[in-house]
Amino acid sequence: MGSHPDLSSDDEDLIRSVVDGSLPSYTLESRLGDCRRAAGVRREALRRITGRSLDGLPIDGFDYASILGQCCELPVGYVQIPVGVAGPLVLDGTEYYVPMATTEGCLVASTNRGFKAILASGGAESVVLKDGMTRAPAVRFGSAKKAARLKFFVEDPINFDTLSVVFNRSSRFARLQGIQCALAGKNLYMRFSCSTGDAMGMNMVSKGVQNVLDFLQNDFPDMEIISISGNFCSDKKPAAVNWIEGRGKSVVCEAVIKEEVVKKVLKTTVPALVELNMLKNLTGSAVAGALGGFNAHASNIVTAVFIATGQDPAQNVESSHCITMMEAVNDGKDLHISVTMPSIEVGTVGGGTQLDSQAACLNLLGVKGASLGTPGDNSRLLSTIVAGSVLAGELSLMSALAAGQLVKSHMKYNRSSKDMSKSAS
Repeated sequence: MGSHPDLSSDDEDLIRSVVDGSLPSYTLESRLGDCRRAAGVRREALRRITGRSLDGLPIDGFDYASILGQCCELPVGYVQIPVGVAGPLVLDGTEYYVPMATTEGCLVASTNRGFKAILASGGAESVVLKDGMTRAPAVRFGSAKKAARLKFFVEDPINFDTLSVVFNRSSRFARLQGIQCALAGKNLYMRFSCSTGDAMGMNMVSKGVQNVLDFLQNDFPDMEIISISGNFCSDKKPAAVNWIEGRGKSVVCEAVIKEEVVKKVLKTTVPALVELNMLKNLTGSAVAGALGGFNAHASNIVTAVFIATGQDPAQNVESSHCITMMEAVNDGKDLHISVTMPSIEVGTVGGGTQLDSQAACLNLLGVKGASLGTPGDNSRLLSTIVAGSVLAGELSLMSALAAGQLVKSHMKYNRSSKDMSKSAS
């Protein structure tokens, strides 16, 4: 196989070294001091090792230095995801145009229809009920009795101030809110909850927890630290503790959709929506044994907004926990709809939020970076926008189902006309 035309003779030597295993691929960035060049060398080495082309995966047009040491390791290119904009979402008296990164046809259009119905009915309102990121280390003792002694100690209000001082040293934004304990034999799980400013806050709360564990080790020398994360947190997994206690931002969003809007914009009726919500989102989900899944497709909207704004897409698992409620109001004429989402995990600083494309989407929403007012205002606002967007998505999809439009719209907008057999390599 010949060398790539954009690669120099020096690069050729590096590629051969990566291919034969004498040069670890992960050292290229530090060795070359040029992140784009490192990605090119790694990419060509990969092509030779696998014998497969990456021609459809772009490499130019991306700032690889911006992800070094924080967002992605061993890069060879980047995946393009189209970003659509739905709006305006009228939420708490303000208009927002919401960016959604997705490859699912109909999703942006459907959410946009929901926004239209909300706008025509006077807008939606939201409340952030709780704001606290959690981390739950697992520790072990020689007996259950000794483990219980630590449980009583950390849950005793007398000790909270001392533990708070130790925890809060980790950051000027981290403020310990509480510690919830669970015992399994001689193993203790301590779920720490804290405010984290405008950051999503996982790293922040982990640092605070480590401080407390180091402090507790003095009074409980026989405590064995199993893991800084013991899964009672619980991160990126469906868990009842998040559904019941909340994690990140707990948000409720509601709107009253007028009867004529339901008929003209959503093409259905209030009684049909109320019945469908009961039989599908409530009863159907109960039959399925759902955990936090009492909705039509909250994760669709959550994930699209998450990817566009630089959130952790894997956290859509718990961030999409949602119960959608519908009720006829105003003598049965209008529709009251609400979404209650107890664990939306978002931030406007750190991680992927600092990349140019994602920062631009945050800027479109007016929540880029740290809040200039009260710490956490931007991330809390973003969580309400996510909930408001879910409200619109639920309203539109449920209306399509009630009117029997779902299959027709997806056949029109979510089907490729490309002959896939010709594009296979």
